[in-house]
Amino acid sequence: MTDAPIAARRSTLRTHHGDTFDDPYEWLRDKESTEVIAHLERENEYTQQELAHLADLRETLFQEIKGRVQETDLSVPTRRGDWWYYSRSEEGAQYGIHCRTAAVADDWTPPVLEPGVPVPGEVVLLDGNVEAEGHEFFSLGAFDTSDDATMLLWSTDFEGDELYTVHVRDLRTGRVLPDEIPDTGSAFFTPDGTGIVYTTRDDAWRPDTLWLHRLGTPLAEDVRLFHEPDEKFWLGAGITRSRRYLVIAVGSSITSEEHVVDLTGDLTAPPRVIWPRREGVEYSLDHAVVDGEDRLYILHNDGALDFELVSVDADDPQGQRRVVVPHEPGRRLLGMGAFRDFATIEYRSEGLERVGLLDYATDAIEDVTFDEPLYSAGVSGNPEWHSPFLRLGYTSFVTPSTVYELELATRELVLRKQVAVLGGYDPQDYDQRRAWATASDGTLVPISLVWKRSFGEPGDTPRPLHLYGYGSYEHSIDPGFSVARLSELDRGMVFAVAHVRGGGEMGRQWYEDGKLLQKRNTFTDFVACAEQLVADGVTAPSLLVAEGGSAGGLLMGAITNLAPELFAGVLAAVPFVDALTTILDPSLPLTVIEWDEWGDPLHDTDVYEYMKSYTPYENIGDGSTYPHILAVTSLNDSRVAYVEPAKWVAALRAAGARDVLLKCEMVAGHGGVSGRYNSWKERAFELAWILDRVGLA
Repeated sequence: MTDAPIAARRSTLRTHHGDTFDDPYEWLRDKESTEVIAHLERENEYTQQELAHLADLRETLFQEIKGRVQETDLSVPTRRGDWWYYSRSEEGAQYGIHCRTAAVADDWTPPVLEPGVPVPGEVVLLDGNVEAEGHEFFSLGAFDTSDDATMLLWSTDFEGDELYTVHVRDLRTGRVLPDEIPDTGSAFFTPDGTGIVYTTRDDAWRPDTLWLHRLGTPLAEDVRLFHEPDEKFWLGAGITRSRRYLVIAVGSSITSEEHVVDLTGDLTAPPRVIWPRREGVEYSLDHAVVDGEDRLYILHNDGALDFELVSVDADDPQGQRRVVVPHEPGRRLLGMGAFRDFATIEYRSEGLERVGLLDYATDAIEDVTFDEPLYSAGVSGNPEWHSPFLRLGYTSFVTPSTVYELELATRELVLRKQVAVLGGYDPQDYDQRRAWATASDGTLVPISLVWKRSFGEPGDTPRPLHLYGYGSYEHSIDPGFSVARLSELDRGMVFAVAHVRGGGEMGRQWYEDGKLLQKRNTFTDFVACAEQLVADGVTAPSLLVAEGGSAGGLLMGAITNLAPELFAGVLAAVPFVDALTTILDPSLPLTVIEWDEWGDPLHDTDVYEYMKSYTPYENIGDGSTYPHILAVTSLNDSRVAYVEPAKWVAALRAAGARDVLLKCEMVAGHGGVSGRYNSWKERAFELAWILDRVGLA
C-alpha cells in the first residue's frame, strides 16, 4: 500500500507589516514543474487507493443519478423574432444540442416538444458533442444569433481557464467564417449583425477592454470601444431588451458605473456615463419607453442599503430622479427588467426570492405568488421587448426545475414544463422546512432542511446530516432541486443549508456583516448552525458532514480549525484556503478586485492581521483532532488556484492529520469536469465519500 504523499518542506519567506511567515509549500505553485505535476498525480493515486473500497458504491450512485434523468430531453422553446430556440440532449451524449424551428407569426404559445420525437423543421445550430470531439474538456461560452437570424456566434474553451475563442457561422450557407477571435470573455452580435462586441482580459484575468470587430476585417483593425484602467474594476456589456442602447457596466464589489451608446447612432461614438462612480454606490439600469418618452430605470443603493428604484430622463440621467420603488429595510431589490408595457421587479424578502410586475403608470407592484414555504423563483428566458407571456423559472428542495409562463392578459400561471425525474419520484415523499440557530452574538441564522418523510421528522432521533454553506459575495444559496441529492435522502440522510452571514439571504446588511473585518461571522455562524442541529437532536458530530466550495471552501477550512470535533467529514471543493497569500499578491489573477470583499492586507496592517487570524492554511492546529477531509480541485482553475488546496493538504498532513485526501482534475477549471456524465461521476465520487463518513456506505 502506498503511503500518503509527503511534500518536501522548502523555506519561502513572506514579510509584510513587520511579520514574517515561512511558507514551506509555496514551491507547489510552479504549475510548469514536472515535480509539482508528479506530486499532484501521486495525490490522485493515493486518493484512489484510499477510496478503492467505494468503487461499487460510486458506480451504484452514478447509475442512480443517471437512472433518474430523462437523458433524451428538450428545453421549452424560447421565441426570438421569427424562430423558436431550444436545446436538446440525447442519451449517451455528454453535451447539449442547440436548435431552432420556425415560429408562426402570431402564435406565442411555445410548441410542445416530445423527447425522442423529431421536431418539424428543426435546424441544428450547434452540437456541443461535435465541438468537444478530440478534447478532454469543453465549455461553451457565448452563444448568440444576429437579429435577422442569419448569423450564429459561439465561443469555446478547451482548457477550463475561461478564455474563449469566438467563432461565426453564416446560417444561410453553413459556412464558418474566418473571423476567429481568441482569448475573449463575453461576446455578442451588434444589432445589425455585421459586427461582434467582445471583452478581453488583462494579465490578472480581469475583463478590462471592450472591442468591436467588423466581420470580414482583420483583428488588428478591431476598434477599442472602452477600456477600464482601474485594477479594482471589471467590465461587462450588453444590449437593452429594447435594442436601443449598448450598456457598458464597470464595477468592483462595492462600486459601479454604467455607460451607454445610443444604437440609433454610431456604435463607436464615445460612451455616455450615466452616473459617475462614487465609492460604495452600486447601480444598474434598463431602458423603457413611458408615455412616448425614453426613460432609464435605475436600481441603486445611494442612501438606500437594500436598494431603491428610480426613473430618470434618458437624455439627462443626472437630472431629477423620480422614486418608483422606495427603499424598504429588509426588502432587498435584486433586479429590474424593462418590457414594452411593464417591468419586472425581482427582490428578496424574509430569505426568499420574489417576483413582481411593475405598472409604469401607477408604480404599483403585483406579486407573483407560489404555495411552497421554501422555493426559488426568477424571471428567465424573455428576450422579446413585447410578448403576451412572461417566462419564469421555479424550483424548491422537493420540486424539480419548472418553467411557468404568466399570461399577462389573465394573470394565469401556465405550466410549460417540469423536469422529469424518473424512477417513481414523488415529491410528497419528501418534506422541507426552515430552522434557526443562534449565533455567538445573538443573531438568528436560518437553516433550510430537506428529508425523506419515511425516516421520520428531523429531531426524532439523530440522523446523518449533510450541511452545506457558502457565505460570501452576497451570493445566496436558495432552495433548489437535485437528482443527485435524492441518493442521500433515500438512504436516510438529512440535507441542510446554513444561510450564514456574508451571503445575501437576509438582505444587504446580512452580507455586510460577513465580509472584510467581520468575516469571522461567516465561520462562527456555520459552527452555530452545526451546534444547533446537534443540540436539537437532528444529528450528532459522528453523523455530520460539511461541504462548501470556492469561497465556501474557505469556510470549510475555517470550521475545521474552529471546531474540528463537530464534524465527521469535510468536503472542500476548489477551496480558497490560502486566502492571505493570494490576496497579498496583486500579480495573481483577480486579486486586486477582491480587496473590496476581503480587505487589502498588502497596504492595511489591520486587514493583514485579521486575515492571518482566520485563513485556514496558516491556522492549522493539532492535526490529530481533525475530521476526515476531502479536497477537490482543478489544475486549470483561474479563480482558486490548485496550489491552495495542495498546500493546505500538505500542511494538514505535516500537522498530524491522518485522513486527508486531495483529488485534482488535471484537465478542468473552476467548475470541475465538463460533460454531464463526467459531472455525474464526479458527484457520485463525492457522495460516496460523504455516505461513507456517516456510515451509510
